[in-house]
Amino acid sequence: MISSNHHFFVSLLLSRLADQMLLFLVPLVIYQLTGSVAWSGLAFFFETLPRFVAFPLCGQLCDRHRNDLLLRLSQRWRMATCVFAILGYLALPHVAWLIGLSAVVGVLSTQGVMAREMLLVQAFGSARYERLISHAQLFDQLGTVLGPVFAAALLAQLEWEVVVVVIALGFLLSDITVWRWQRVARPELPVPRSASPNGYRALLIAGRHLRTSPALPASIGLAMAVNLLLGTLLATAPAIVTGIQGHGEIYYGALQAGGALATVLVLLFTARSLIPADRLGLVAYTAMALGGLMVSVTAMSWLYALGFLLVVGFDKMFSVSIRSLRRRVIPPEDFGKTTGLVVMLNNLTQPLGGLIVSVTAGFWATGSILLAVALVMLVAGVLIVWCYRDHVLLSWNQQ
Repeated sequence: MISSNHHFFVSLLLSRLADQMLLFLVPLVIYQLTGSVAWSGLAFFFETLPRFVAFPLCGQLCDRHRNDLLLRLSQRWRMATCVFAILGYLALPHVAWLIGLSAVVGVLSTQGVMAREMLLVQAFGSARYERLISHAQLFDQLGTVLGPVFAAALLAQLEWEVVVVVIALGFLLSDITVWRWQRVARPELPVPRSASPNGYRALLIAGRHLRTSPALPASIGLAMAVNLLLGTLLATAPAIVTGIQGHGEIYYGALQAGGALATVLVLLFTARSLIPADRLGLVAYTAMALGGLMVSVTAMSWLYALGFLLVVGFDKMFSVSIRSLRRRVIPPEDFGKTTGLVVMLNNLTQPLGGLIVSVTAGFWATGSILLAVALVMLVAGVLIVWCYRDHVLLSWNQQ
């Protein structure tokens, strides 16, 4: 990582840290205030749905405006939203302020994510893209892991209103760090196309790229299979570890920490590896499919734990491969709008995994559900790679 650009990645860490602290805090505080699981579930829904739906629109904005400006605006408005929600709650106490806070910050976070994705493409010159996104994934993962830990530690000592103010300061520090990166690195960004199509026309352009570039639908199919397994695994993990296997919360926490550590180790390897991105993706997909088969053996704790680490640990390596493929095939002028649509489609199956579990739990054993999903992933991967091998396995074809 070039020293002049380390502020960019520190800003990513701070932003993700604050974002994950808020994701952890809102449903928990709402449950404590209301004692209602329904209110807590509604808060989680409004936290996650806007993030998911906003990707295409945020991608369109990235094609029309400077992405460093969009990134800073998203962070400033997240900070302002936190402060405004606390003042509103103090003036008129109601959980609606917290639900609104999570929804608005969710959309602004998506804009920040898309702007950073564009800056990784635009602002780093000749730096190896796979290494850049590996570093980005690494800092993002650290923020994801540390966010709930910091939030829980602060909530044990402070009132939740004060913790939200601390989160607002995190967004402010992230913005200051981006400003510092702009001053030190002085990135040369392309002139934005303010006349770039938006709305329905932008979706048509993005859809056209999906139709004309076979690599994009192939990558979407593979990502949907991965996210289906990941969603099903995460939805069933608490019940399997603490119920079927009879372990306590400490063991489950250690397993989660092991998954985070595995992710970090895999990303460190990815950042330093010279293996082509398509081969990294193939390795990651194979490892995750194998892990999916292993976690289906729910009665064997050690085998389940090994499979869990494979699925969670190699997910980010697969993401590096997919992001590299997108950069290769999507034209720069349409990168934002197309990436926004692709990311939304990629993630459709992750909540579907939880829905599958809730619908089939009364009929199938949990291990059978995981086995079925792992087999679907395995078969889908083989078919997609075979049918689109000329487009997704370029390094093999160049030999």
